[in-house]
Amino acid sequence: MGAEQIRRWESGALAHAVSDPFGQGPLPWLRGSENYFDDTGQVVPWYADPTLARGSTGGGTRTADDVHRQIKGFISTGAAAPGEAIDFHITVDPPQQFTVDIYRIGHYGGDGAAKITTSPRLSGIVQPAPLTADRTVSCHHWWQSWRLQIPAYWSIGAYVAVLTTVDGYRSHIPFTVRDDHPADLLLVLPDITWQAYNLYPEDGRTGASLYHAWDEQGRLLGEEDAAVTVSFDRPYAGAGLPLHVGHAYDFIRWAERYGYDIAYADTRDLHAGRIDVGRYRGLVFPGHDEYWSVPMRRTVEAARDGGTSLVFLSANSMYWQVSLSPSPSGVPDRLLTCRKRRGPGRPVLWREVDRAEQQLLGIQYAGRVPDPHPLVVRNAEHWLWDATGAGEGDEIDGLVAGEADRYFPRTALPEHDNRILLAHSPYRDGEGATRHQETSLYRAPSGALVFASGTFAWSPALDRPGHVDTRIQRATANLLDRICKRG
Repeated sequence: MGAEQIRRWESGALAHAVSDPFGQGPLPWLRGSENYFDDTGQVVPWYADPTLARGSTGGGTRTADDVHRQIKGFISTGAAAPGEAIDFHITVDPPQQFTVDIYRIGHYGGDGAAKITTSPRLSGIVQPAPLTADRTVSCHHWWQSWRLQIPAYWSIGAYVAVLTTVDGYRSHIPFTVRDDHPADLLLVLPDITWQAYNLYPEDGRTGASLYHAWDEQGRLLGEEDAAVTVSFDRPYAGAGLPLHVGHAYDFIRWAERYGYDIAYADTRDLHAGRIDVGRYRGLVFPGHDEYWSVPMRRTVEAARDGGTSLVFLSANSMYWQVSLSPSPSGVPDRLLTCRKRRGPGRPVLWREVDRAEQQLLGIQYAGRVPDPHPLVVRNAEHWLWDATGAGEGDEIDGLVAGEADRYFPRTALPEHDNRILLAHSPYRDGEGATRHQETSLYRAPSGALVFASGTFAWSPALDRPGHVDTRIQRATANLLDRICKRG
């Protein structure tokens, strides 16, 4: 293994860079402006305390990597409720003390997050090497490092644990705090899709996702050689945050700024039947949400048919059909399996099992968008575009990006009382051919609204520096206000 290859792996962004259309890697809120450098010239996340950012050595905090595993960790549960506990499993090399700072994502006067608590100083150990079997990587045998008892008074929401060693290395673990109280909107964080993309460890040897693995020379292999099953019992690659996690955080910061009444859950909560969808006026899927199990789809279709609206703010939703199974120790829903296109048997694309995603979304995945293109407004007289200033045929720069959906005329539509396409945007695909993106809205017979943006760039347009668009902010508010019966 050459030094150049190892340096690439140590960046913690190799696999993420393969498929991140915004080029933000695993830390989507890091921007290249002077506002995000501390006084030592180190780039730091926007939420970090200046003293923490510099680290005790004064040399600046550095991101841990998957080769040296300076500090990496995961939690052995999914979402948890106030009053419950979350167990952290963390490896530290060389062994030394570390702390865990817990932040909650939100608006917080523009800060984007607030520190909620800090652990005591904890003793770090070098955990055993990950176990691998048929490209499935698992750390379920790691010792417990810390138990966080969630106080009853904590707010539900999206949280990030920031792990920092005494010598200044940092990694992250995202988690969700949920409860069962009714709310206007339920935000569903796509933890199943996050895990599908997780290449941990990005070490040029053993890491594998549903997309990639390594050969003996440390070269990155494609889907035909990737894992069929991946485990939730392992850290996320690189800095410890999932690919596209920023899309959910963009929506959360914006929605909490404007005071929407939001509950939180993970897609595994949908899968396991832990959610009473009748408690909510709408379900919001804020980020890339590509991998769906049969119970997830059944629950969401029942929500729509019962009058609960659905809001899909990304593209390529509900594309692959997956199954979840217990860990070796019997903990439910810790292994994610998707065969992709390998071997005989039942197909695993929803559209190939005669249940195309368009039958729920109103549109479906069309392909990648190599370079951002404008979103072209259609049906500008519709209430979604009210007070946005958008006119018929107006172009919203850069809003068709990453991946795109469109209406497929030969594919069945869902039952609807009315249906409209609110954007029709040409773009060039990887071969230079002209294709088009569409944004869809329909009203189900139950009265539920189902909105699909058809692009990766919608959530970033709500609150990500360099991507904000006031027209998209207003249109999204028009949609959510109608779902929540505001105004």
